[in-house]
Amino acid sequence: MKFKKMLFVTNFEKLWFDGLESLFGLRKSGLDHIVFLHVIEKDKIAMHRGKGYLKEEEVGLKQMADVRFIDWAENIFEKGMECGAYVVVGNYIPKILSTVEAEKANLIVIEAHERTRVEKLYADSTILELLRRTKTPVLVHKYMLPSGKTNKNPFEVPLFATDWSSPCERALEQIIDIKNSIKKVVVVHIVSEDAMKGKSKHELQMVQKENKKRLEEVRIAFEDEGIEVETHLYMGEVVPLIENASREHGATMVITGTTGKGAWRARWLGSISQQLAESSELPTLLIP
Repeated sequence: MKFKKMLFVTNFEKLWFDGLESLFGLRKSGLDHIVFLHVIEKDKIAMHRGKGYLKEEEVGLKQMADVRFIDWAENIFEKGMECGAYVVVGNYIPKILSTVEAEKANLIVIEAHERTRVEKLYADSTILELLRRTKTPVLVHKYMLPSGKTNKNPFEVPLFATDWSSPCERALEQIIDIKNSIKKVVVVHIVSEDAMKGKSKHELQMVQKENKKRLEEVRIAFEDEGIEVETHLYMGEVVPLIENASREHGATMVITGTTGKGAWRARWLGSISQQLAESSELPTLLIP
């Protein structure tokens, strides 16, 4: 599926127009329509102010968002793309879902949301909740890197982290669909510590051989589409190894599949895709 229509969700905290411009490399793969969404969440604003929510404040926030979006839309139109905008009051996830349905967007772009230690224990992350409720790919965009540098072309060298699951197969197909926006793909598979427990040296060698064979199949699939590719096999703790590999091989983003695990399991055992989206310094594209 080509990313022809993007829903760009912003709270004007981490994602501004320069963050959107960094994604224009997708135009080479068919992107021609941007839909802006700003959600005004009453409860969070009231909590931040330490007092009740005021209707006058809502009007002011809407006006400020409208002014920004009008300015952004002019830039979009000048580049020959279509554009739309929503400024709505309500709950963040439901408003994203209803807008995606109304606009038939192919890609959801959101900013990273930091959680407190207590929230990590007792509350689902925004990312996880969204993934459980949509079949549309979600890009957790991080335009400004911790180093202070900007990621001006995230799709140039994606690191594709695969666990051979069905969502990762769909992620592979998605990469092929946007190949015109990609310079090179770094493919990584990690045999987790749990998967290695109790195995003999011979069994580990067999695991290594099987995974190298599957990586070779992925390499051929990409090369047949004219995509430059390199593959790597690691063994150990998944998330840290993916983060290390992304730095070592010059990746500009991470792409992986996600199963959108059930609430209890994801909350207590964790989700690899969720952890990557929250902890990685790079943008993370999650394919349901």
